[in-house]
Amino acid sequence: MIEMNLAIAEQAARAAQTKARELGTPMTVSVVDEAGRLVYAARGDGAGFFSVNTSRAKAVAAANFKRSTKELGELMAKGQSFWTAVGAAVPGELLPSIGAVPIMANGRLIGAIGCGGGTGEQDHECALAGAETVKR
Repeated sequence: MIEMNLAIAEQAARAAQTKARELGTPMTVSVVDEAGRLVYAARGDGAGFFSVNTSRAKAVAAANFKRSTKELGELMAKGQSFWTAVGAAVPGELLPSIGAVPIMANGRLIGAIGCGGGTGEQDHECALAGAETVKR
């Protein structure tokens, strides 16, 4: 059974940072385990000071709800009361905003990667790149 560990988290973060360089945007990357506990975080050169907090909170949301924060944002946009209120239940702990995806290994959730520093779409692309490298 594969569990999230520092080596896997670093591998995912490196792939996300590589994608950010390709996109020409600064990027902070946070990787959490399946319970949302921080395993690895790296603030990219030039990324905003708060991107460490937002990338982690995005990753926590993706891990706990087992779906991308892009999907969570779409649910919020539909106005479902749970998604509009969940942030108040755990203030500062999770952010259902675009830029994080679950990390799967052998069909099982082992964690999530959250990115912040670019546009939402850039954050999402970088998170996908990080998660995809773990699947290989």
